[in-house]
Amino acid sequence: MREIQAERITAEISRLCMEANRVLPRDLEQSIRAAAKTETSPIGRSILADLGENMDAARELNLPVCQDTGMTVVFAEIGQDVHITGGLFEDAVNEGVRRGYRGGLLRCSVVADPIRRGNTGDNTPAVLHIRIVPGDQIRLVIAPKGFGSENMSRLKMFTPAASEDDLIAFVAETVKIAGGRPCPPVVVGVGVGGDFEQSALLAKRALCRPVSQRNPDSFYAGLEDRMLRKVNSLNVGPQGFGGSTTALAVNIEWYPTHIAGLPLAVNMGCHVTRHESVVI
Repeated sequence: MREIQAERITAEISRLCMEANRVLPRDLEQSIRAAAKTETSPIGRSILADLGENMDAARELNLPVCQDTGMTVVFAEIGQDVHITGGLFEDAVNEGVRRGYRGGLLRCSVVADPIRRGNTGDNTPAVLHIRIVPGDQIRLVIAPKGFGSENMSRLKMFTPAASEDDLIAFVAETVKIAGGRPCPPVVVGVGVGGDFEQSALLAKRALCRPVSQRNPDSFYAGLEDRMLRKVNSLNVGPQGFGGSTTALAVNIEWYPTHIAGLPLAVNMGCHVTRHESVVI
């Protein structure tokens, strides 16, 4: 049994919150810069170039790459041979978010009640997903999620009679309905299978996969490519002004499902689809 202090978890969460909001994943940044050279629309190329300058400025000035620093989503894989000491795990995570957002001067966007509102003032609580895995380590993935893109997400309970083309059409329709509101070029997370809530969780996990990495299953990798081509044929373009770069990637995650079901969730990510990770 390996002991890990709650304070160490807090410190890592705090650091990751600040880093994730200031610097994009390297492959995502490279995709945006590459798209600035290949985009067919002159306005689109100009917008993508501006996004590159914004990333440079955020890095140089140590500022958030987007003013919406999101609601903090935390994926935690906890080894079953880990014993957390000095406090509760969830408390340690939320304290880390609190320190990261206050200390990093990040915008606090969480309200205490979904209907009666009231800002919590420290961006807590986080949305926390925990898995118990083999081993004596903890892997933490921090994914600050802005709601310009989150609000454009959709879920549909298809039946097994649905074809691959039906699934592709739903993903493309979701992106078309969203238009420029999720700040394209987007990253599209797709969750297939499980049940109602599992498909949504899969879609959110899909956004944490590098945009340069295709699904290890060749069938789903091919489906990702077909969905991406369909989405990029919509002429939504950078920031909704038209063009060939509507999405930078479509990432699919899947899970077994019921014989009578085929759930599909689409979680929209903006051009600053952020995530950072650490293994303790």
